[in-house]
Amino acid sequence: MADVPQTYAELRVLLQQQLPKLAAGQQRIAKVLLDDPEGTAFRTIAETARVAEVHESSLVRFATLFGLSGYPALVGLCRQQLASDAQLVRRLEHAQQHTATGELFSAVVEHDSRNLTRTFARIDHAAWERAVELLADAASVHVLGLRKCFSVAHLASYLLHMVRPRVRQIGAVPGLLVDDLRDIGPGDVLVVVGIRRYTADTVRVLDHARRGGVQTIALTDDPSSPLAAAADIAFYVETGGVTILRSLSAFTSVTQALTTAVAVRRGTSTRAELLTDESLLDAFGVYAESAPVLPGPVPADLPGARENPSDRPGSRGSRRAASGRKRAQP
Repeated sequence: MADVPQTYAELRVLLQQQLPKLAAGQQRIAKVLLDDPEGTAFRTIAETARVAEVHESSLVRFATLFGLSGYPALVGLCRQQLASDAQLVRRLEHAQQHTATGELFSAVVEHDSRNLTRTFARIDHAAWERAVELLADAASVHVLGLRKCFSVAHLASYLLHMVRPRVRQIGAVPGLLVDDLRDIGPGDVLVVVGIRRYTADTVRVLDHARRGGVQTIALTDDPSSPLAAAADIAFYVETGGVTILRSLSAFTSVTQALTTAVAVRRGTSTRAELLTDESLLDAFGVYAESAPVLPGPVPADLPGARENPSDRPGSRGSRRAASGRKRAQP
């Protein structure tokens, strides 16, 4: 390798670039380093070799392939960048080992708590600020998430559209994904959401947008994700859990935090958007609290329920009835 990585961030970029070109065993090593740098920072060479399903000597050769002196140099890069975050996460995991129960509810809460801690610990603050800037200032924002990530994309597009104009979810109408791509161009931002197994269309759309000069942001699960390697900015969201499908709780939290940051950055512009939204919601009676009460039968057990509204004194019906009685008199 021409450039020897001096930090874990530099190593991650090199691994993402070289991943498709590596042999099978080397790919497994790279994915361990990308997906679990915290664990690698504390594992022996024998333990990492077991996780990656390779011989210990393969780890040494892998390190030298990237210009490093050996396995300790790989560990050193992981520790340099992630030791403090790893300690925080490991303290949480250690505490959970003593509080875990066999009950589903407790297990779900524990896993989601860990997912949130790990997710926000892994966010690079400079990348976060850049993403907020892009989402706040872009001409248009397009959001894509398919299959199990569809709900995350829907939430992101809904919340972002509340705080800024020209936001849309693409791929929401079956069969029209390619048609949606026509409106994406330079000056726009594309947000893609994808977790293993990664939907092929999501990867293709991201590649298409990058080649068209569109700024891209990926919400994905691991640094070895094909979305992470292709996007301008990637955030890694933990999805572990005990439920049938992988947990999306951390995705929801990141989406809400990102949208709030965009709203704060846009300031008075977002305030105007929200005021317009509220006015329209009230005008159309979208919510039950503001919707007009529709006529209908009155429950018999309510006070005055047996009373005919037209019989109330002064009502139009009572006046018509009184007039009719007068005409009926001889």
